[in-house]
Amino acid sequence: QVQLVESGGGLVQPGGSLRLSCAASGSIFSINYMGWYRQAPGKERKLVATITSGGDTNYADSVKGRFTISRDNAKNTVYLQMNSLKPEDTAVYYCNARGFERDFRSFASWGQGTQVTVSS
Repeated sequence: QVQLVESGGGLVQPGGSLRLSCAASGSIFSINYMGWYRQAPGKERKLVATITSGGDTNYADSVKGRFTISRDNAKNTVYLQMNSLKPEDTAVYYCNARGFERDFRSFASWGQGTQVTVSS
């Protein structure tokens, strides 16, 4: 099994910044894809940003220019730098990773989620 542990959420004022981290552990052979999703109360979980092992990134239109996703392949860790935060960014943020375990079985794992609240 591959486990994901997120950290870095919290309460921040509008215009502020937060950095989320997500570390993967377990029987990992390779992680091809890592991403961040978010779910606001009463709404569906939506993609925020993704990054491949080669560094290709993709962002939701609502966060382009404000959020930056990055990863440290050696540490099996993905980051989300969030700047110019808005109240509408308030949500539980989930990390997702997909790849292969050491026995070459594929995996797709989710973290437990971390709350981000943007409020004055």
